[in-house]
Amino acid sequence: MSSERALDGRVAIVTGGTQGIGEAVTRLFVSVGASVLLVARNESNAEALLDELGSDRASFVSADVSEPQTARRSVAAALERFGRLDILVNNAAIDYSGIDLVDSLEEDIRRVFDVNTLGAIFMLQEAARHMKAGEGGSVVNVLSRAGLVGIPGMSVYGAAKGALASLTRAAAIELAPFGIRVNAVAPGATETPMMRTWIDHQPDPVRFEHRIVEGLLGERLARSDEVAEAILYLAGPASSYVTGACLPVDGGFTAR
Repeated sequence: MSSERALDGRVAIVTGGTQGIGEAVTRLFVSVGASVLLVARNESNAEALLDELGSDRASFVSADVSEPQTARRSVAAALERFGRLDILVNNAAIDYSGIDLVDSLEEDIRRVFDVNTLGAIFMLQEAARHMKAGEGGSVVNVLSRAGLVGIPGMSVYGAAKGALASLTRAAAIELAPFGIRVNAVAPGATETPMMRTWIDHQPDPVRFEHRIVEGLLGERLARSDEVAEAILYLAGPASSYVTGACLPVDGGFTAR
């Protein structure tokens, strides 16, 4: 259970913050005292979320993280709107599952890396520049179980997320002298719109989902709020001496 005011007065940027895990993180962060700048492409979802949370606690930048200027715009917007930046959650990603490596198209591979890897790097660079000049901060990269172990049909997606695992470790060492912590979570199969779309497009969705969760804790998909709680732990003061870590939230998948 999250501490009632764990992020009181803190300001966070959450990419992909309008649905799935990102939405759960946004809601949780606001509930424990943070102000959040959402960076995403889905404007309609953002408008509904801002109406619910209130413009005094949440703001929105409509942008694609794969474009380098998005990072500059986002950090500038957080500083202008809330006056500081303490936390970055690199959550924005696109799915690329169920496609064999040899069948993956060049343009698709580039797009996956542009969003899932380069977008996170650009955001981390810009946030770290500001945090280095200030009081430090915390970065949480959202990976995937596929970034830690090999999963058939997820070679490209896993490679993009695996790159973030390496980035997390190296950036943690580089930025530690400036009081900046860099950690990661690696969710397993999680009940999100992206995951549900993938499952529902299978020939036998029920059997496919059962195969995904078989042998896992509770034999079910993770909930977005469970992943969000892990992100809160790494983003907040409870993990003040933790950096360079990757926390699987996968029901035991990577422990096999």
